[in-house]
Amino acid sequence: MSAEPLSRTETEHRLEALPGWALEGDRITRTYRLPSHFAAAALTMHIAGIQEELNHHSDLTLGYNTVALSVHTHDAGGAVTEKDLELGTRVEAAAPAHGAK
Repeated sequence: MSAEPLSRTETEHRLEALPGWALEGDRITRTYRLPSHFAAAALTMHIAGIQEELNHHSDLTLGYNTVALSVHTHDAGGAVTEKDLELGTRVEAAAPAHGAK
């Protein structure tokens, strides 16, 4: 997967397919709300597994019933790349199984 930086316009356009995700500075971010702390912890572990598979890791924060991600690609000078969007897409597909909104 390419580590070439995406333009701000391209990133914003691509985020239209990822509801709830936003471009904040040089990162894409998303916060999920879950029905319980246990569900949030389970989603966090699921995300950790996805990140290991992709060998691409976000800042991942577990709250009482929230999980927040913030990601960009260090290899691209801290810009958003295809790697970040792939991670977002994979997490977005996994989140509903944990009751995430």
